[in-house]
Amino acid sequence: MTAFGRRYSRQVRIGHVAVGGDAPVRVQAMTNTDTADARATAEQVAALALAGAELVRITVNDDDAAAQVAAIRDELDRRDIAVPLVGDFHFNGHRLLAKHPSCAEALAKYRINPGNVGRGSKRDENFAFMIETACRYGKPVRIGVNWGSLDQALLARLMDDNARLAQPADAAIVMREALVASALDSAARALELGLPADRIVLSAKVSKVPDLVAVYSTLAARCDYPLHLGLTEAGMGLKGIVASSVALGGLLQRGIGDTIRVSLTPEPGGDRTREVQVAQQILQSLGLRSFMPTVTSCPGCGRTTSTVFQELAARIEAHLQTHRHAWRTRYPGSETLHVAVMGCVVNGPGESRLAPIGISLPGSGERPVAPVYIDGKHATTLHGDTIADDFMHLIEDYVAARYGSDAQARQRLENSLARKEGGTHAGAAAHAME
Repeated sequence: MTAFGRRYSRQVRIGHVAVGGDAPVRVQAMTNTDTADARATAEQVAALALAGAELVRITVNDDDAAAQVAAIRDELDRRDIAVPLVGDFHFNGHRLLAKHPSCAEALAKYRINPGNVGRGSKRDENFAFMIETACRYGKPVRIGVNWGSLDQALLARLMDDNARLAQPADAAIVMREALVASALDSAARALELGLPADRIVLSAKVSKVPDLVAVYSTLAARCDYPLHLGLTEAGMGLKGIVASSVALGGLLQRGIGDTIRVSLTPEPGGDRTREVQVAQQILQSLGLRSFMPTVTSCPGCGRTTSTVFQELAARIEAHLQTHRHAWRTRYPGSETLHVAVMGCVVNGPGESRLAPIGISLPGSGERPVAPVYIDGKHATTLHGDTIADDFMHLIEDYVAARYGSDAQARQRLENSLARKEGGTHAGAAAHAME
């Protein structure tokens, strides 16, 4: 483990992006367009990158797809989108890399599945060719084992060995060991073929949470390669989000994992960037990274039958999402901002004080007043029908003053508070901002 609780791993550079070592846990995504359609694929890669994906994987499954990879890279470069592209190869990757050198060059990393690169002697030969190609072009490789395409010869051998034991282990345990062994044996073979250890990333994906946690726990203990985490075939909607969050969150909290991908099945015509947003929320919820300002809001109860706090929380959430990219450029550090929107006087004032800026709204039947707290101090109290708009303006001024170190913005905030409270709390707000 590192001093920060992260498992120690070698650092691998994928284009300009560092993975492992002291680099932050990276967010990956994968396109679902036909890679042969260069325009559509570049468009989706761009959308994923703008949403926050730091690596994007594309399918390279046939000649038409491989022939367009360089064009996709060129189009992204033209748009000044530098996100590295990872080529996802199965079955015929050796042939495609040999036939399309522009593809081999344009990709920043190759994903190789040792379970389906070939059978028998062809398996070793094809795997060797892909590793040698990676060496020739100076590319890192993710050796990605998947239980849906596990090396059947290896699995059969381990099952036979297990059956001869006096007390055979459960078949699920043997399967997990086969996944780990396939990844580690393939990495060892890649080293023999000349691929440097700092160009190897490992993954071993399954679709059940307990299996994933067990496999990665074992893999983490047996090697120092960076690990790509992902629950394969996680599912749709809430099920996929919850399963991925539980599996990845548990491993990340133990310091295991250097890059993650949330494999959600999108709704028909749904937004592919959803998987990026979920991955970011997992990391942000664990306190590992900050991507955007967040809203902390109460769930509501019988004291808050009014929808005022719900509407305000939704408005602020949308406002922060709209402005987060511009704020991150103009006001570095604003991505760490927490805004509290509480619904009534029970826990509202206390919890609002814990956020950099928070508001405690009146619950049902209470007086229509809403105290605002800035950096733990009561700064002002809002009244009447304009509470929502007034609080939104305070957030804008707070961001500009706190993260922009702008004296004029600070003065605007103080003036705003003075107008709303007759100057009573303006001094407290100024003190809180210091």
